[in-house]
Amino acid sequence: MTTANTTGTATLTDGVRAEATIDLAALRGNLAALRERVGAATVMATVKADAYGHGAVRCAREAVAAGIGWLGTALPQEALALRAAGIRPDQARILCWLWTPGGPWREALLADIDVSVSAQWALDELLAAVRATGVPARVHLKADTGLGRNGCQPHDWPELVGAARRAEAEGLLTVVGVWSHFAAADEPGHPSIQAQLDAFREALAYAEAAGLRPAVRHLANSPATLLLPQSHYDLVRTGLAMYGLSPVPEVGSPADFGLRPVMALTARLALVKHVPGGHGVSYGHHYTTPGPTTLGLVPVGYSDGIPRHASGTGPVQIAGKWRTVAGRVAMDQFVVDLGGDTPAVGDEVLLFGNGEQGEPTAEDWGRACGTISYEIVTRIGARVPRRYLGATTEAPTADVPAAEGVPTEGVPTGGAATEGASV
Repeated sequence: MTTANTTGTATLTDGVRAEATIDLAALRGNLAALRERVGAATVMATVKADAYGHGAVRCAREAVAAGIGWLGTALPQEALALRAAGIRPDQARILCWLWTPGGPWREALLADIDVSVSAQWALDELLAAVRATGVPARVHLKADTGLGRNGCQPHDWPELVGAARRAEAEGLLTVVGVWSHFAAADEPGHPSIQAQLDAFREALAYAEAAGLRPAVRHLANSPATLLLPQSHYDLVRTGLAMYGLSPVPEVGSPADFGLRPVMALTARLALVKHVPGGHGVSYGHHYTTPGPTTLGLVPVGYSDGIPRHASGTGPVQIAGKWRTVAGRVAMDQFVVDLGGDTPAVGDEVLLFGNGEQGEPTAEDWGRACGTISYEIVTRIGARVPRRYLGATTEAPTADVPAAEGVPTEGVPTGGAATEGASV
C-alpha cells in the first residue's frame, strides 16, 4: 500500500525493504523548464542507462506524452527496447550513438532508429545492413571536436563526410544530423569550450560545403543547455538535468535552474540494538562506538548501488535527523550510529530525496563519496523496485522484451513497478 506522510511526500510502501520513488510530475516539470530555456531549439530526453536509473520505458513514455519528440540512448539494445515497448517513430525519433563492430544494425534500421556514425568502419557495416534490408538509414555524423572519446577526428572528417555524401546520393542513407560532445561544459570558462565551439563550426561548414544538409545540428549536453546558449543549435541533449539534478552544482542548485529532483531512495530499519562503548561496527572495525549507543541496521548495500565509498561518510535522515554511515558499507546492508535515539524497527530511512524536507540529496551523496550525482542515481540497482508517482501515461501491462543485459523498467525480476498517488 502507498501512503503519504504529513509533509505530503511519498512514504515507503508497506512491507518493502527499500524502494526508489520516481516523481514523474517533477520529470515533466523539468522538461518544461528546459524547453523554455532553449527557446527554438528542440529538447532530446536522454534515457540511456535505464534513464539514469529512473526507468527508461516509463520516463520515455512520460517525455513523449509531454511533447518531447527526440529520445537518446547509448546502446542499440536500449533503443530497441523502447521501440519494443511501443514508442513509435511517429511519436519520437530515437538516436543511438554507441556502436561496436557486429552490432544490430539491421534491427535498428527495421525499427526506424537513428544511428550515429563516428568512423568509416561503422559506415561500412551500416551500409551493408542497408543493402541487406532495403531500408535507408538515418545517420548522425559525429565529430570529435576535442573530447577525445567517440567521434571522428578532424583529419578523418573529410573522408567520412565524403563517403556519407556518396551513400546519400545513392539513396542508401540520409545524413539528418551532425553532432559532437563537450569535454568541460560543466566548467565555465574552461578553454576547451570555445575551442570545441570553433571546431564544431568548422566541421559543420565542411559537411555543408560537401553537400550535406543536416536537419539537426547538436552539441549541447545538460551543462551546455543551462549555461551555453550559443551551443544550442537545433537540438539539445538533456540527461541529468531532466532528472532534476544540477550538472553544475558549483554554479547553481537544481532550484536555481527551475529543476526538481525526480528520484528519492528510502529504506526501512531492519534492526535496532543497544551496544556498549568500544564496540566495533561492520567489516574491519573501521568504526568503533565512542560510548554506549544505539545502532540501526539499514538493509541496502553495494549490491543495491550504495557506494562502498560511502563508508563512514554517506548521509541519511532518520526521524528528521541526519546520520552518517558508521563503518563499511557491506553488500546488503550498512549501519548508522543513532546516538541516544531509539527509533523502532521498520522506521523509514531516507537516503536521498529532493531536499525540500531537509533530507540529503543525491548531490550530498556524491560529495560524500567523492563522485558526482550522475553516478549516485544511475547505480541504484535492479534489486531496488521503482514506484512511479504522478504518471500521465499507463504503466506497461506486460513485460517488455529486453535486449541482453538491458533492463526495461529498472525493477527486479518478478517484482513490479507500482503506481502511487501524485506527490
